[in-house]
Amino acid sequence: MNSIMGNRGLHIRTCLLLCLLLGVSGKGFSQGAMAPIDNYYYHLLDRYEIGSGSFAPYHTSYKPYRRLPIAQFVDAQYDSLQRSGSAVDKFNIQFLANDNWEWSERDQVERKPILKYFYSRTPDLFSVATKDFNLSIKPVLWLQAGVENGDQPKTYRNTRGVEIRANIEDKVSIYSFLAENQARFPFYVRERISERKVVPGEAFWKSFGEAGHDFFTARGHVSFNPIRSINLQVGHERFHIGNGIRSMILSDYGPAFPYIKIQTKVWRFNYTNLFAQLRGDIEATNSGSAGSVNYPKKFYALHHLSLNITDNFNIGLFEAIMSGDAVSNGIEVDYFNPVIFYRAVEQYGGSNDNALVGLDAKWNLFKRFQLHGQFVLDEFLLDAYRQGNGWWGNKWSSQLGAKYINVFGIPNLDGQLEWNRARPFMYSHQSNYTSYTNYGQPLAHPLGANFNELLGRLTYQPLPRLVLEGTLLTADYGTDPEGENYGGDIFISYTTRTRNEGNEIGQGLANKLLLGDLQLSYMLAHRLWLEGSYTLRRLETEGREDRNTQLIQFGMRWNMARTNQLF
Repeated sequence: MNSIMGNRGLHIRTCLLLCLLLGVSGKGFSQGAMAPIDNYYYHLLDRYEIGSGSFAPYHTSYKPYRRLPIAQFVDAQYDSLQRSGSAVDKFNIQFLANDNWEWSERDQVERKPILKYFYSRTPDLFSVATKDFNLSIKPVLWLQAGVENGDQPKTYRNTRGVEIRANIEDKVSIYSFLAENQARFPFYVRERISERKVVPGEAFWKSFGEAGHDFFTARGHVSFNPIRSINLQVGHERFHIGNGIRSMILSDYGPAFPYIKIQTKVWRFNYTNLFAQLRGDIEATNSGSAGSVNYPKKFYALHHLSLNITDNFNIGLFEAIMSGDAVSNGIEVDYFNPVIFYRAVEQYGGSNDNALVGLDAKWNLFKRFQLHGQFVLDEFLLDAYRQGNGWWGNKWSSQLGAKYINVFGIPNLDGQLEWNRARPFMYSHQSNYTSYTNYGQPLAHPLGANFNELLGRLTYQPLPRLVLEGTLLTADYGTDPEGENYGGDIFISYTTRTRNEGNEIGQGLANKLLLGDLQLSYMLAHRLWLEGSYTLRRLETEGREDRNTQLIQFGMRWNMARTNQLF
């Protein structure tokens, strides 16, 4: 690369200084911290947007959302749902209003605190609300135990932590999530940990006891608006682009990463710039310890433009670049340009970074349905496509999906179905510095590439505090025989590919995955859940004995999202 800057710290300090100067000049318009990605929480927001017949004030293709537009949407739906909605809908809309009390006009009024200081508001252990400052502090807890078939040791999870958010003078919003975790995962998850040397969705870990894993979770961000239409964020978070359970662009499957984000919302446009420092393939041992090893750094930049063409039809365009090599931090100055075309920058610099482009779309219909999809293109040669010769470099992935609320007229029964595909060698590149990965985990789909997946989910809330969720997936994917590369492992350089032509989805050793997951949850208090689950998983691999998992788990979860290991 011709314009690599080796000093990442200088770039970040410069951006932070610019953000600070913009943020303190004149009056700010804080829009609140982001609401953490949580399947139940975001399902409710999707449900009420589809049922309203028009889009919410936030663009759902880029998650997480900020709390102010969530509160605006909740307040707009509040009266109609309280008047004509079911008992479940009335409960849910009040739940959302309470959870965003800093911004909502429909949250429950302050109540008599416990011991003078605690739970003066429904969601918070401790809260402060003044003219220039508000603060929310919540405990985080997840205690879970389970039994797996065979002679596998019992599973468990012990998570303790705290969630904090604050707003200062309507200018600056702050969010922090800290949790200490000890866990023993089911066997199929431990297999992946052993293979990739990472806990799915997390970063550094240590082993302890019999098949136990100890890891620390930390996420947080600072957010402010120099003007009403522009939001600036600096933090350590994860994101999800798209309206599906999966994302073929950027998913929240992997760990959080340090980033700078600029989001501009004008008229029907929502334009997002994301600049992040990621890590290449790590070199941890089976104990999780890597000593003083400095994991390889790489730079990630993404533009995403979302446009509400009508009040119920949205389309988004994106481009992303992954940059890095063995001697630098991979940062190109030109990639910080928020309106440049990344491929042009790459060609101008003579570099060989990994560029992806694509689109996503959604269409809400009849106040009951949503159709959504994604298409991501890595490389494409039209002549090879016309010849139908399976050229390795025609790399793409896609998603087609649909949501249906109040299925067959049954109140609060919602369904979701999606079909995901990725060609061999999609997301891979010449080295782990430019592969579409972070910290030994895919940035998009957990299966990597070379797969075909069908995924469905039903969510039923028969009573205000009771939620049943069933997920079923089936996937066909190919893995590599010893010493060969058929394009499923995105951490391997595509220069080692087994063949140039004749490539098709599922090639290599054939794998057939069937996974069913049933969750039963009861909300004792605000975001305090008692839960039970049953998981059935069957994996058939060519030339290997079938692996069958049956798992029953029970637990209590408080103020944190449930992690589903759907792979």
